Amino acid sequence: MLGAVPKSPAISNEIDDGFQLATIAYLRHLTGERRASSHTVAAYCRDLEQLGEFLRKRLERPITVDDATRTLVRAFLAACSARSTTTTISRKLSAVRGFFRYLERSGKVTCNPCALIVSPKVSKKLPRFLGPEAAESVVNAASASSEKEGKRDRAIVETLYGAGLRVSELVGLDVGAIDLVQSEVRVLGKGRKERIVPIGRLAQDAIIQYLDVRESFFAATSKPNLQPALFLTRGGRRISTRWVQRLIQRYGSLGAGRPDLHPHALRHSCATHMLEGGADLRIIQEMLGHSSLSTTQRYTHLSLEELTRVYDGAHPLARTSLLAETPSKR
Repeated sequence: MLGAVPKSPAISNEIDDGFQLATIAYLRHLTGERRASSHTVAAYCRDLEQLGEFLRKRLERPITVDDATRTLVRAFLAACSARSTTTTISRKLSAVRGFFRYLERSGKVTCNPCALIVSPKVSKKLPRFLGPEAAESVVNAASASSEKEGKRDRAIVETLYGAGLRVSELVGLDVGAIDLVQSEVRVLGKGRKERIVPIGRLAQDAIIQYLDVRESFFAATSKPNLQPALFLTRGGRRISTRWVQRLIQRYGSLGAGRPDLHPHALRHSCATHMLEGGADLRIIQEMLGHSSLSTTQRYTHLSLEELTRVYDGAHPLARTSLLAETPSKR
C-alpha cells in the first residue's frame, strides 16, 4: 500500500516497482506544484494504487508504467464498475488520465492509454438549498443563546450563509483575514487560490460580537497570541470540518427541521438567493471562487426549477389534468 506520500526521496515500501515510483512522483507533483487539496491527493492515491494492484495480479509480476495498456485500463474500469458508482468510475478515469498526462510531459511514456477512453456520463445533481425563510430560521436557531458559544455559532452560520464560503474555507480563516472596515474577508480556496469576499452587515455584526468573547475560549494555560484561528472550540483550538458539520446539523434540525443539513447547503442557498435577487452570474462566480462559469450556472437551473414549480401550482393553464377532466361548454 502506498499510504501517505513520503516527504523524503527515499522509498521503502514492500512493493518497489516502476509503476509505484512513478505514482509517488505524481502525487508529490499534485501536492507541491498543482497544490491539489489533501482530499484530491488521497483519492487519486487510492485510485492509482488500485490500478497498480490490478495490473500486478493480471501480469503476475512487478510492473512499470508501460504495462498499463488501453486494454488493461479498460479492464480495470470494468472491474471497478461492478462495485462503484458512475461518479466514482469517472473520477478514477480522471486520476489515471492525469497520471499518464504527467508522465507524457515528463517523457516517461510516449502515449496516454486513456486518451481515447470516453468518460462515463455522470448525471448532474442539482445542489440542495434552503428557502430564505428556512435559512433565516437556521440563523435564528444559532442566535438563540447569548452565551459565548451562541455568539460563536451565530457568527459561523452567518458567515457560511452570508459569504457563501466552503466549510474548509471557514475552518481555515484566521483573525487577520477579517477586515471589518472594508466589510470583507480574505479566503484561501481550492488550489490555495486567494480571493476577497464581501460580508454582509448581519454577518459582520455577528463576528464583532464573537470577537468580543473570543479570548474567553482559551484555557488558562493557553497563549492566545499563538492561535491565529478565527473560530475556536471550547478548548481554544481551531474548529474542524467535522465539528462544523455537526454544528450545522444541530441548527438545521432546530431551525428548519433538517437534521441532514450540510454546511454546503448554506453556500448553495447564498448563491441561489443572490441570483433570485438579481445578482449577475459572473459576480456570483467570483464570490464563490468557481474556476468555471458552468459550475455557477447550476444555480440558474435551481431558479428555473423553482419558477416551474410555482407556475405549475399557480397558473390555471398549467393544471392540464384539471382542464382535461373539465367538460367543454362550447
